Amino acid sequence: MKRTHSKRRFLAERFPGRRIIPAGEFKPACLSLMDQVNETGVEIVITKRNEPVAKLVPVSGALRPFVGRSRGVIQISDEDLLAPVGQDWEVDADL
Repeated sequence: MKRTHSKRRFLAERFPGRRIIPAGEFKPACLSLMDQVNETGVEIVITKRNEPVAKLVPVSGALRPFVGRSRGVIQISDEDLLAPVGQDWEVDADL
């Protein structure tokens, strides 16, 4: 029993600010724990036989779909970008 207590203290020191929960307790409470992590932002370290095996973390930032990701960032110009600008370039000056 003393070994388990020292192992829990070691895990608490190794993962400060995170909740540590055994897999047996995590399994039946999984959905409510996911909600807690989402609301509080506090990570949960899941252990199996007092060894960390997984971490439940909040998603950082909203996930945006790939298509349309640049909407509002990139603007399409009405200018003809391939038309000559009517000015000589330095490389053309020697000709």
